[in-house]
Amino acid sequence: MGLHRYLTHGAFKAVRWLRVTLAVGGSLALEGPPIQWVADHRRHHAYADREGDPHSPWRYGATVAGLAKGLFFAHCGWLFQRQSSNRARFAPDLLADSDIRRVDRLFPTLAAVSVLAPPLLGGLLTWSWSGALTAFFWASLVRIALLHHVTWSINSICHVYGQRPFATRTDDRAANFWPLAIISFGESWHNSHHADPTCARHGVLRGQLDPAARLIWLLEKAGWVFDVRWPVQQRFDSRRLTTQTAVRSEP
Repeated sequence: MGLHRYLTHGAFKAVRWLRVTLAVGGSLALEGPPIQWVADHRRHHAYADREGDPHSPWRYGATVAGLAKGLFFAHCGWLFQRQSSNRARFAPDLLADSDIRRVDRLFPTLAAVSVLAPPLLGGLLTWSWSGALTAFFWASLVRIALLHHVTWSINSICHVYGQRPFATRTDDRAANFWPLAIISFGESWHNSHHADPTCARHGVLRGQLDPAARLIWLLEKAGWVFDVRWPVQQRFDSRRLTTQTAVRSEP
């Protein structure tokens, strides 16, 4: 919700303390400094599934062998031959934000906190090495691995498998993949997202669960989030490719 829908796409605006909190929370996910994360993702949208996309699964063609290689590349292989996106080109707004720049510089410290805080708390609460190691395994290693694989699955699986009810840019193969909807907090409604990237809700059709959108709605009710870009029926109707139920215009 923070790195993607907010900082990358501006799907809503937030009060200052929440803006900083979301940037810090995104950093604790250990997916890189927030400004670089945003730059990489905006580049992905600019060149989705064509030359220039940092992690397209179609990079090696549509043959069985090429797609198998491409799925691995899109999932995590791109990190081993990474070409960082130009921050000045793709994220000038964040570079101009002193709060976000400060969080970005603190990424190494926040990463250390994310990894070391769970075993420290586990050890103190149980006053044992067993408690510390258990917390390190589940709350550090397993948490980070699960989070990363869910995120990477959006890059890989959701650009190969699933439904495409809405038109996107030429060559953009983003798809809705329902099995990942809950554990990705609604991010796997990827075709809907690519059809309207700035929309705060990705699960725009009836029955499409989107926990992140519900959280945005709650924060809006609390007055901490405003100018939310909720789905507009006419906008999605203009992009519709298949017969579907009505778009959810409410949060």
